[in-house]
Amino acid sequence: MPNAELLELYARGLGVIDEARVEFGPGLNVITGETGAGKTLLLGALTLCLGADAGSTRHALGDDVRVAAVLRDRDGDEVVFGRESGAARRVRSTLNGVATSAEALRVAGAALVTIHGQHDSLTLRNRSDVLTLLDGFGDVDTGELDRTRRRISEATRRREVLGGDEASRQRELELVNFQLEEIEAANLTSANELDEALELLRVWSSARDGRVAVIEVIESLDGDDEGAVLASFARAVGVVAPLAGLEETVATLRAALASARDAVHELREFVDRDEVDPETLARLETRVDVLQRLARKYGGSVAEVFRTRETLERERDRLTNAHSEVIALDQELEDLQSREATLAAAVRRDRERAATAFCAALGAQLPRVALAGAAVRVEVNGADGSEVQLLFTPNPGRPEGPVQALASGGELSRLLLAVALVGVSDGVVTVFDEVDAGIGGQVAEQIGDCLAEVARDRQVLAVTHLASVAARADHQFVIEKRTVAGATTTTVREVSGPDRVSEIARMLAGDHRSEEARALAERMLSAAS
Repeated sequence: MPNAELLELYARGLGVIDEARVEFGPGLNVITGETGAGKTLLLGALTLCLGADAGSTRHALGDDVRVAAVLRDRDGDEVVFGRESGAARRVRSTLNGVATSAEALRVAGAALVTIHGQHDSLTLRNRSDVLTLLDGFGDVDTGELDRTRRRISEATRRREVLGGDEASRQRELELVNFQLEEIEAANLTSANELDEALELLRVWSSARDGRVAVIEVIESLDGDDEGAVLASFARAVGVVAPLAGLEETVATLRAALASARDAVHELREFVDRDEVDPETLARLETRVDVLQRLARKYGGSVAEVFRTRETLERERDRLTNAHSEVIALDQELEDLQSREATLAAAVRRDRERAATAFCAALGAQLPRVALAGAAVRVEVNGADGSEVQLLFTPNPGRPEGPVQALASGGELSRLLLAVALVGVSDGVVTVFDEVDAGIGGQVAEQIGDCLAEVARDRQVLAVTHLASVAARADHQFVIEKRTVAGATTTTVREVSGPDRVSEIARMLAGDHRSEEARALAERMLSAAS
């Protein structure tokens, strides 16, 4: 897979940099220039693009500042990282022109660029980074261990789905059985049973209410009460019957009385024919109450009660069968955990061997990066050896300790260069900020050789003030600061040919016009090519 590459870096209004645009190339790229010209500030622009805190002292964004970096990822696609601030100093982050967060820039940038600086680098201070480095160096294969752990997680989740522990599963089964017994006790006949029962109850209730009304009419017309209408009617007819001259009238009244009694007789027959059994009606009312209560409790209708019963039956079967399944899962988990322990022990041994080999290889490189008296050791702990820590001793006879506690900024930068020499390339752009600070002479030449060696399989950027390092570069960029009419401006340009000879001579003697320095610069460039 192709390596990532920084194609272009742009900065405007950042510190002493009014505006700069740098197009980098493959291999080793170095940035040189006089002290204070803004070499490290240019790398600060890159750090900002990759999501660094815009409010920090070293990378603060003022008014009207814009930085952008164009990188090519390992798939060959260009990715544009951007940060800018306006008059209110509100910082806006963009990724491929789309507004995003600083965290998103950090995540995307971490896969493409690693910056090793005296102030910014966290590599080797983070245990996970040390572990990744160790596994890559030793070709430690954790695939089978990882797969076994995933199977353990899956088996554990399946066991939880089956009801967890036996007591919890039993409580759940008891609830399911209770609900099923409640539903089954109702002896449901159909999903429409409630509707049909309600309609029958309406009809029977209406008939019952009508019969009561008719009985009341019968009692009022011809009941045993002396005040019944027909009894009063008969007494009235008896009063007028003896009177002379009313024979026809009395006959008419007696005929009306007979007709009324016939009508009452028909009413009695109606009541006897349509009589509703109170016990039957009470049973129907009770049935409706049972059906309505179940419907309210299990879904709102009898049809839903049927569906709930099916669901509960399946759940009962699952829980009933869970016991045997849990036993099988417990055995599977026991076997997997035993296998995990075996695999973890094997991975730890591989990591311990890798740590020994890594420290030996790294130790061989330390003299080349001006750490001749230093020593490193990787401490491996944990069942699978994943609890690792890089321990560092800066000088013989001194106690060792975590690299983040004992290594100075310069020592950490050079240690990271040594790691890059022995580690497996991850294909990301590697940036070294003043890795050669505080050294010179033969050691400086060694640093240049080391940077060139690392740049054989990845793109490297380095800020340097040493000519012997700059001479080894594939591309050299000079930052120059000029003051014109009281205004200071900074420019960045790539140098080659005579201009590069002049810059190397300036780095050697402080004067690019010195013939001796120019001659030495030409020899250094010729030897490096």
